[in-house]
Order: sequence, then structure tokens, then C-alpha cells
Amino acid sequence: MTTWNLTGVKHHVLICNGGSCMRKGGEEVTIAIRDEIARLELDSTVHTTRTRCNGRCNDACVVIVYPQGVWYKGVTPDKGRELVQTHLKDGDPLKDIVTYQYGEDGLSMCHPTAAVGITKKASIKEERV
Repeated sequence: MTTWNLTGVKHHVLICNGGSCMRKGGEEVTIAIRDEIARLELDSTVHTTRTRCNGRCNDACVVIVYPQGVWYKGVTPDKGRELVQTHLKDGDPLKDIVTYQYGEDGLSMCHPTAAVGITKKASIKEERV
């Protein structure tokens, strides 16, 4: 198993490889993002991680970029390559597919067509009843 030296990494990209995202092309998105990172020689500043479900299945395929805390929805291989070129290389998030972004008050919804989802406090309370 590989242990990466992450010194100098500026972006950590979490690519959902949960069931819904995989059905929506998660493998192809993962490959496209990693290939574009290599093509643009960003390997030393961008680290990628395949994740399991991130709890946003209606937004599949989900990609999250940290430390900015930008959550993307509906990422395709083409959008994945564009994300690398525009967000990771140039610092400009792809506003048309951003669902959430960190601000002073935590995550806030940015995309009008994103699924709102279940409020965590309500779902936890319901489970305890």
C-alpha cells in the first residue's frame, strides 16, 4: 500500500465512489480527474481520494474539493476535467455545478436545483423516538 508525502498539497479532491455515483459514472469521473491532474502536472499540489457514499445520492456523481469545502453535483468526465483546469489550476470553482460551499456560517447551499435532503437533527431525533 502506498503512503503519499502530502507536503505542499493545496487541494484534496474527494471523489464519491458510492453506489449511486458509480452508477452515474463515478469510475470514469475518477479516471478523468486523475488523468487531467497528471496532464497538467498538478500531482504535487492535488491529492485525490476515492470515497464511499457522501450522502448526496441525488446529486451523483459527487466531487468535493478541500480546503475550500466546495461540493459539486452531477460531475461527468468532461466536467471533471474542467474542474481540474478551472478550479484546481486557476482557482475558480465551476459555479454551475456547485451545490454547497463553506463560508463563515459553515456549508451553505449554492445551487437552486440541488436536492435539499433530510435535516440531520431531525433524522437523528426520529431515530431515537
